[in-house]
Amino acid sequence: MYKRAEHNHGRVADAPSDNWVYRILSPALWPYAQLARWDRPIGWQLLMWPCFWSAGLAANVAAHAGVFSGRQFILHLFLFFVGSVAMRGAGCTYNDLVDHEIDMEVERTRSRPLPSGRVSRRQAKIFMVLQALVGLVVLLMFNWFTVILGVLSLAIVALYPFAKRFTDWPQFFLGLAFSWGALMGWAAVFGSLSVAALLLYASAIVWTIGYDTIYAHQDKEDDELIGVRSTARLFGERTRLWLVGLYGLTLLLMFGSFTVAGAGVLAFAGLAIAAVMFAYQIARLDINDPAQCLALFKSNGKVGGIIFAGLFLSLIFLVP
Repeated sequence: MYKRAEHNHGRVADAPSDNWVYRILSPALWPYAQLARWDRPIGWQLLMWPCFWSAGLAANVAAHAGVFSGRQFILHLFLFFVGSVAMRGAGCTYNDLVDHEIDMEVERTRSRPLPSGRVSRRQAKIFMVLQALVGLVVLLMFNWFTVILGVLSLAIVALYPFAKRFTDWPQFFLGLAFSWGALMGWAAVFGSLSVAALLLYASAIVWTIGYDTIYAHQDKEDDELIGVRSTARLFGERTRLWLVGLYGLTLLLMFGSFTVAGAGVLAFAGLAIAAVMFAYQIARLDINDPAQCLALFKSNGKVGGIIFAGLFLSLIFLVP
């Protein structure tokens, strides 16, 4: 059994040591920042981008109809940013509580606050509730349809940490949870859903399966020893071929969403750039190089930003 780590000076093994958390916050707050993954912003970015895509796509449709509100659009983006940081933090804290024993057996996660003993389970639960309350305040700023839709997502969030115990496809359940924002942005504008929003949600799910498969290759040896299941283990040496299919389907579904919604040409240009970035990930992937897997996984933050930039620029040319 792994003994509590006192030699890491309060850091975690898989987070950058030069992050703002360690420069600005008191060391006493570091374990909570690590529970929320504030030192690893890629997580909230990947949660946020589907929200931004959906808000951007809805804004394009509203602009076509002559009912676009710039003030509402900016407010929604701000709320989705705050909500993504808060709910990603609450979700990670919950995940760490569920996976406490597993994390003690995995090299990459042993230095996290719970397995290293720097935070008690009670402290982690209190911190999780506080973050969830921030998310609730944000959610209540939207219309009631969006509020109900947001509450429904909690069932998937609660299930996800257990998925690795009963299926080889836990990344699918992560996709269901992490992509929910693709519905929320549209619902926040129109108070309903549409084919375009559903296609966008489906595309974000498939995208999540792809990038998290790359991420999971970092832990596949430990996962095999302790019986944790993942698409990385399932795909194995065929991962590159699977990514061709997953990323290709992501692009196809998103193209369909943009087409149905009548998005402008610049939105499709952003999608074309994303396709090149996906191709680069596939070409460069070495599933036996954990550092490279992490770098390629993180590059999906830029992919999400490029897709949103296309939608945003398309909107700029639509607004009189």
